[in-house]
Amino acid sequence: MYNDQPDEVAVAGDLVTQASRLVRTMRQLHAVPAGARVLSILDQHGPLGVSALAELDRCSQPSMTALVRRLADAGLVDKQQHPDDARAALVSLTPTGHDELDDVRRRNGHAVLARLTPDQRDRLEDAVALLRDVVDHPAPAPTEGSTSATTSREDS
Repeated sequence: MYNDQPDEVAVAGDLVTQASRLVRTMRQLHAVPAGARVLSILDQHGPLGVSALAELDRCSQPSMTALVRRLADAGLVDKQQHPDDARAALVSLTPTGHDELDDVRRRNGHAVLARLTPDQRDRLEDAVALLRDVVDHPAPAPTEGSTSATTSREDS
């Protein structure tokens, strides 16, 4: 029997694919600073150690150390001694880093709005709320017979 309703799993998977494509499209449209992702992580989580940043960004600790050094040299992040570990640094956004992140987000917003019809613009808040709910709520425990897949930085 033909089912004219899309498979919910396929549609949910397509949501991830399209969100990833949107991120890639925005990166291609305008120059996004190399550390914008790190600035966004710090904005979301607050001050973090380099190891925690590397884990959240899914990169090596030496790669994150180099990136944090470049961001600090540019005045976008500040490194302070970690209060719990004298050997480690705590990285936080500077006002300049926050302004840079705001600028990236504003450019992304303008680029998205330029592609939307008035009707699509009316539905934008609902789309953002849906994505926020998906990202902010932890996934339920896997059920019997389900598989857990490791994801890359961006799903395709």
